[in-house]
Amino acid sequence: MVDTTHTIRVEVVSAEESIFSGDARFVALPGEAGELGIYPRHTPLITRIRPGSVRIEKADGTEEFVFVAGGVLEVQPNMVTVLSDTAIRGKDLDEEKANEARHAAEEALKNAKSDIDLAKAQSELAIMAAQIAALRKYRQKR
Repeated sequence: MVDTTHTIRVEVVSAEESIFSGDARFVALPGEAGELGIYPRHTPLITRIRPGSVRIEKADGTEEFVFVAGGVLEVQPNMVTVLSDTAIRGKDLDEEKANEARHAAEEALKNAKSDIDLAKAQSELAIMAAQIAALRKYRQKR
């Protein structure tokens, strides 16, 4: 039986699938204005999140890391929901693929022919840089 006075339900969902679903003691993630830390019985909140790592301290004391490419966070006193187009479990991050995608974004940035191309390339580059940083942070914890 999970002690719900000391845990909060966490759901991390991508466009394709549920990435994490479980009880946690604490959640940290990159809010739009800075790092957010969420404990059980947090004040309700809805905000956008930046690309980066969601760190979940599970009820058993172990940690789970999920990379998100931005998205929306909803916090209720007993529930945290993270919605992101792209979310990848820390253990599934691939540094080689991330570096290849970063190089492709850098090339697209150099070859941008319009403001829209430029903005898209800048956004992709920021997401890939955040994914690589998340991967390195995940590896340091292991």
